[in-house]
Amino acid sequence: MAIFSALALLPDADVIAFKLGIPYSAPWGHRGASHSLVFAALVALGILGVARLLRLPPGRTALLALFAVGSHGLLDALTDGGLGAALLWPFSEARLFAPVRPLPVSPIGSRMFSTRGLYVVAVEFIAFLPFWTFALWPRRRAAPES
Repeated sequence: MAIFSALALLPDADVIAFKLGIPYSAPWGHRGASHSLVFAALVALGILGVARLLRLPPGRTALLALFAVGSHGLLDALTDGGLGAALLWPFSEARLFAPVRPLPVSPIGSRMFSTRGLYVVAVEFIAFLPFWTFALWPRRRAAPES
């Protein structure tokens, strides 16, 4: 699960574009190509190969990777700031937002440790609490058949 959590953060590695002088609005700028569904599919294909090497269930592992990486751009489209996410890259360089944008945009870098950053964490905690509760709720295991 830790690896899938890290994969879900992978699209934001594009913040290095700021240090490289790549404009935010460029295809490889922040929330650009790395936030696309095609990028998520390419990462999932790579994970498919790794899963085979590690003798993990390849289809299931790749599908979970696709959901982890693909969810990032979709969730960024639900935020109230920035330029939107290039979900359809390379077919379109348009930056898209969802029709409803209930999530505040996060500050980047060390600004995450500000009052605004704490506000964003609190809103996201409340918004995603039902999902965490469902995922972590203890379940009864079926008794083995004799």
